[in-house]
Amino acid sequence: MGYKVAVVGATGAVGREMLKTLAERNFPADEVVALASGRSAGAEVSFGESKVLKVQSLDKYDFHGTDIGLFSPGASVSAVHAPRAAAAGCVVIDNTSHFRMEPDVPLVVPEVNPHALAGFRKRRIIANPNCSTIQMVVALKPLHEIARVKRVVVSTYQSVSGAGKEAMDELFAQTRGVFVNDPATPEQFTKPIAFNCIPHIDKFLDDGFTKEEWKMAAETRKILDPDIAVVATAVRVPVFVGHGEAVHVEFEGPITEQQAWEALRASPGITVLDRREDGGYVTQVEAAGEDAVYVSRLRRDPTVENGLAFWCVADNLRKGAALNAVQIAEEMDRQGLLVRETA
Repeated sequence: MGYKVAVVGATGAVGREMLKTLAERNFPADEVVALASGRSAGAEVSFGESKVLKVQSLDKYDFHGTDIGLFSPGASVSAVHAPRAAAAGCVVIDNTSHFRMEPDVPLVVPEVNPHALAGFRKRRIIANPNCSTIQMVVALKPLHEIARVKRVVVSTYQSVSGAGKEAMDELFAQTRGVFVNDPATPEQFTKPIAFNCIPHIDKFLDDGFTKEEWKMAAETRKILDPDIAVVATAVRVPVFVGHGEAVHVEFEGPITEQQAWEALRASPGITVLDRREDGGYVTQVEAAGEDAVYVSRLRRDPTVENGLAFWCVADNLRKGAALNAVQIAEEMDRQGLLVRETA
């Protein structure tokens, strides 16, 4: 018998990707329900190649009898409806930032810390990490097992899709406007995004870092190891889909390039494409629509005793959001954790 799955925020970019991913991976669902705000009720969204789902109102939906809720409606909406769904016996896998740092909510990347799923019973909520954190910890995990990671310095090159459909529309409009001499009026971003890079994602904190940069540090420690020091600079770039990251890692012990290459190639979810020649690396455009975290340009960092540097890219809507959420559900199924409970 399959599961009943509700996709919350089904009309958004991540929600649509969740529906697509469920169908592509043949997740064992007997019924899939599309939920969104009341103003989207009655709209239609695609599920698989031929099926169309009519969107239902989240506010009116009764979660009793629903086994899994894949949530991506925005943090304030999840704050209200995720606990409501959990109280009705639904297992919530939430893609927003609202629950990530709560100590009794597991923050999970299946390739990295699947054991953490055992803690879901306290709240019946599991948090999906930030997109930029997910791809970095997937790449760090096999290296951490060889020589423990001590410190990470990371610069991100994040696509506009991470800020939603309106941000993608703004990049498109501004890019077109450059060629017809239309002035660029920023609405979704603080400065024009077309042909530009903006070193500002999320709000500024008192210490000068942005919340996006703080998330990468705090989430990496929660997922991988509480002793890892992380300093991040998060940059929005004029790319529609796909996040790139330049990662510099200092280890507690020695690690060679060969050891790193072999460990990365053997790890699930990672594809290594690293040829020291023109084009011998993966870019965001090539990663868009793909499931893997791609690692390229691995080399020794000569500025520290035990250091490596590498470039990694991933589709932020897939592995950075929808795919990771579905993989969490798959892992819970494998572990026998998806047992329907009566509220």
